[in-house]
Amino acid sequence: MSKGIKIVTIGGGSSYTPELVEGFIKRYDELPIRELWLVDIEAGKEKLEIVGEMAKRMVKAAGVDCEVHLTLDRREALKDADFVTTQLRVGLLDARILDERIPLSHGMIGQETNGAGGIFKALRTVPVILDIVEDMKELCPNAWLINFTNPAGMVTEAVLRYGNWDKVVGLCNIPVNAVFEEAALLGEENRDLFFQFAGINHLHWHTITDKNGKDRTDELIKIMYGQDDAKSIVANIKDNNLIWEQVENLHMVPCPYHNYYYYTDKMLAEELEDFKNNGTRAEKVKEIEHELFELYKDPNLDYKPKQLAERGGARYSDAACEIINSIHNDKRTTMTVSTRNNGTITDLPAESAVEVTCTITGKGPVPYNFGSFEPRQRGLLQVMKSMEELTIEAAVTGDYGTLLQAFTMNPLITSGDVAKEVMDELLEAHKAYLPNFFK
Repeated sequence: MSKGIKIVTIGGGSSYTPELVEGFIKRYDELPIRELWLVDIEAGKEKLEIVGEMAKRMVKAAGVDCEVHLTLDRREALKDADFVTTQLRVGLLDARILDERIPLSHGMIGQETNGAGGIFKALRTVPVILDIVEDMKELCPNAWLINFTNPAGMVTEAVLRYGNWDKVVGLCNIPVNAVFEEAALLGEENRDLFFQFAGINHLHWHTITDKNGKDRTDELIKIMYGQDDAKSIVANIKDNNLIWEQVENLHMVPCPYHNYYYYTDKMLAEELEDFKNNGTRAEKVKEIEHELFELYKDPNLDYKPKQLAERGGARYSDAACEIINSIHNDKRTTMTVSTRNNGTITDLPAESAVEVTCTITGKGPVPYNFGSFEPRQRGLLQVMKSMEELTIEAAVTGDYGTLLQAFTMNPLITSGDVAKEVMDELLEAHKAYLPNFFK
């Protein structure tokens, strides 16, 4: 391949951008980036300028030959790009506050990527991502889209199904963190273990095998759930022990987000108590972001500050850099990403996006075949995939009835009149970002 790579990051004013820049810098010998374009919208201009200047300082301090460009003109940035990363939040954190506050005020789960809040984040995000894809078809038709905008699985499926764009990879940091932290619990190096993930974004299970071919899954389950001090690997999910007999029977390690489905009553009670006393998680994140950007303003800061780990998305951006590196250099790194199913999980449609362990090649992700789940996983997985399909369809069409079907199907949403009431309230609250529903 020719020397020098052009990367465009949409949502460049994000607080995560310094980790992305750090990841590119440490891979510069393998991944010689000649141009990094950070793109944002008018509402994000101030943050873009703050984080963009910091990115320039980081590049200068590292002594790498890379030009950092800041722009509000997406099309200018996309011209002849090799890779495009998306880390955007339509409606900013104020929209997330509504996604969490409105369901909680009606006595149901209020969470960024699950339940009613997750559905509405998808509704706002999918049309914007599809517009970006249309620009890519015209301006950089050979580029790869690396998406870590939540809900990452639904966004990836929308690009595959409705954007008709195959060169897309969806990324979530939950499997990334699991590999590091669970290896430590087993007293092993992660390179000496094989983690096979299968499912969909925020609803997957995995097994662990060591280099001698020994299955270590049940051993890890006992460590993680067979004691009173179990710890979550996700900053915005409280540490919760699941019911031991149930999780032991899975013989697969559940994603931390399964707490919402396996222990809904407990999670809801804790969320409502926290909401009453401290407000929403989004409001806390907004405070953390404010503190981060105050740090980023320091003209002497030319490295990623440790406080960024408190933001809740640790290792996201570094994993994105490794995906790009592995595609560019055909490194065949093993990673867990969202990609087209194509029979990897036989319980789901071939055209679905699934989150599975893959080899990342020069031609993109090649999934490890999984096969079929047992009923203990399959039922919830198929319900949630159907809910995702309906949500994506509603986002594209703006069809009210389709959206109501998605709401009714979601296990975290109270059905009937309450579901419709919450849905209507969220539609009105996010009206400015949902033109498909208000034509």
